Amino acid sequence: MATSQARFAAVTLALGVVVGAAGPGEAQTTLRFNTYVNEVDVRYKGFEYFADQVRERTNGEVVVELFGSSTLHPFNKAIDSVLGGVSDISAITGSDDRLPCSYVTQFLPMPIDWERHVELDQKYNALLADEFATIGLVPVLSSNFSYDQEWWFQEPVDRIDQLNGMLVRSVGPVVTHIIEKWGGKAVFVAPGEVFQSAERGVVDGINMGVATYSSWKLWDVMPHMINANLFYGNVMYSMNKDKFDALPPEHQEAILAAGLDAAEWIKPQYESWINEQVGLAVMKGGGSARALDPDERLRLIEAAAEGWNDQMDEACGPELAAELRDLFAEYAG
Repeated sequence: MATSQARFAAVTLALGVVVGAAGPGEAQTTLRFNTYVNEVDVRYKGFEYFADQVRERTNGEVVVELFGSSTLHPFNKAIDSVLGGVSDISAITGSDDRLPCSYVTQFLPMPIDWERHVELDQKYNALLADEFATIGLVPVLSSNFSYDQEWWFQEPVDRIDQLNGMLVRSVGPVVTHIIEKWGGKAVFVAPGEVFQSAERGVVDGINMGVATYSSWKLWDVMPHMINANLFYGNVMYSMNKDKFDALPPEHQEAILAAGLDAAEWIKPQYESWINEQVGLAVMKGGGSARALDPDERLRLIEAAAEGWNDQMDEACGPELAAELRDLFAEYAG
């Protein structure tokens, strides 16, 4: 028995981290939180902070158990895994047509004011909440990535809108639309598989967040970065609605408040960490990081967005699409 218990404890430590636990005799709800980022990534600290806040706000009656590096399920299986109970909270990236409006707006070519990003995310989540609810999900935490969703290539590239048949890793429908519009061929590769794909020449370029890119040490295989700053991005970590609704109202409120606290807490650390990672990678030699000038950035955003408004109207309905466009205009930067 002791050996079995020790083995179970070892497996638990290897797979996940439990942050906060109720004391003896207290009722406890465990939430399994699956993320594609690994423990090196600064966002993981934000998820730990979220777990701490949930514990404190519920007096230890709700425990968040973290699973990094997609331990519970792959990046692209999040919806089915949360609905099926494999995990309770996971990143819903808007790459599933069961969420048609999110599918075309959660990652969007748009000039966003980064300083007001957390506030924008909250308002965006509120507009999309009904759509998420229809398939059994509740957004609880936004892991924003507008600040660092960028482009990398094996060799320096002068213009990213002239890809000339390059195979470029895409994260979803909007980026696929852009890559193809710019003459490339889009390839979907899960975060944990990107290193091998780049190393073996499966892709010629990568579109990815700097934080994830650096955590997976991708600077070693694709070292030339273009800092284009083209996108609004909002990875909505969402919870199984049935499990959320089964909680007492005060615990529901605590989880949502903890999500907002975590988003605000991680923002300055996230920004500083990304800047440091880019600087260190370039200083090591062999790499480069080039930022687009403001006029070129706006030209590319306008070019990338061509044809997308019609898709927004169709996917979201004209009324919601108009509300979203007004929201993005309010937070443009």
